[in-house]
Amino acid sequence: MGFRFIHAADIHLDSPLRGLSAYESAPADRLRSASREAFKELVTRAIEDDVSFLVLAGDLYDGDWRDYNTGLFFVAQMARLAKAGIRAFLLHGNHDAESEMTKKLVLPDNVTVFPSRSPHVFRIDDLQVALHGQSFAHRVVEDNLAAAYGARVNGHYNIGVLHTAMEGYVAHPNYAPCKVAELHAKGYDYWALGHVHEFQRWDGASTIVFPGNLQGRHVRETGRKGAVSVTVDDDGHTVVDRLFLDVLRWEVLTVDADGCATVDDVSRRVGQGLSRLIGADDTPRAVRVVLQGKTRLHGALMGNAAATRAQVLAQAVAVDADRLWIEKVKIATSPEFTIDGADETREALADLQSILFEAGEDADFLRELLGEIQPFLNKVSGDVRDDAPLLALAREGRLGDLVKQVAPALLAQLSAPGAP
Repeated sequence: MGFRFIHAADIHLDSPLRGLSAYESAPADRLRSASREAFKELVTRAIEDDVSFLVLAGDLYDGDWRDYNTGLFFVAQMARLAKAGIRAFLLHGNHDAESEMTKKLVLPDNVTVFPSRSPHVFRIDDLQVALHGQSFAHRVVEDNLAAAYGARVNGHYNIGVLHTAMEGYVAHPNYAPCKVAELHAKGYDYWALGHVHEFQRWDGASTIVFPGNLQGRHVRETGRKGAVSVTVDDDGHTVVDRLFLDVLRWEVLTVDADGCATVDDVSRRVGQGLSRLIGADDTPRAVRVVLQGKTRLHGALMGNAAATRAQVLAQAVAVDADRLWIEKVKIATSPEFTIDGADETREALADLQSILFEAGEDADFLRELLGEIQPFLNKVSGDVRDDAPLLALAREGRLGDLVKQVAPALLAQLSAPGAP
């Protein structure tokens, strides 16, 4: 008989969303509850779609949380599923293995947890489904857990549940490593994976899926997030559909400042880009704005980063103050300048260009420069770093890089039309 289930992973309940604390208008309560709201959406979707069961492939929690309200929230959501007659199969990942709640909370009867001692098979006889899985016993599991998973159960639709880095994901800790070919060789129909926070799918002897995490938590987790809905027909054929359930979406907006005559022009381009983002759907956005391109405005943008950020914040408020927040403004432009004007002006600017280039390589000059600016650095709060990237270079002792960044901006300013 045919059936449908939902596969989700990497929920990280109550994990804080990072990067918006510096934005005074950011709705703190809404941000703190984002992972819960996304999980509520998941449960609601399972009930509305009348799925047969839910598979959670690891990292339900986010480490050793002592606040039992997180666990009680999960219990309440499982109770909603129970009332709808929906079972849940939970596998503990590396973050769950740290959690006190994982070890102590008694879960509702509709929740089945994969043991950590060895792989186990749970059967749903009326659907002829067999689920294979093994939870993490502790945070760091470097063994290939999949290698010990048992043979497929004949006459059943076989699902392997596994929390793994798998091959090629160097951005993620290499926990429970395995290879795609190895999973195909097991002969299971579907592999419900967790740990990698980006959606990935492989087809072949098995359908292998990372659903990605349910809710992005910072700007390195951009784009639509959620789970997958898996429909199995009477002949055992598998259809996978993505479910987008995130309640706050992280984006990087790149704006080319090339051709802009004024900072206001750059600001307007930012506003246009933000309007396109927010107009795509109703999901609120947290955005990192990156200004790039060759421009004579490089010096003006770089030299007054706080004012540039304020301009971007103003554009965000104007576009949609309720659904749009700025995580950071990154100035990655480069200077565009030509040495023109009178002969003596061109000669002076060419000499200055040569002097500035040599200064960036002059150890004695850089040592003297550090002595001059150190008293100033000692008085400036570390919180200023985001709004003053040049100050960050000085704090890190990268004075050569500082001079090389300042030099073209200074030349661009001096060679700009109307410069004194």
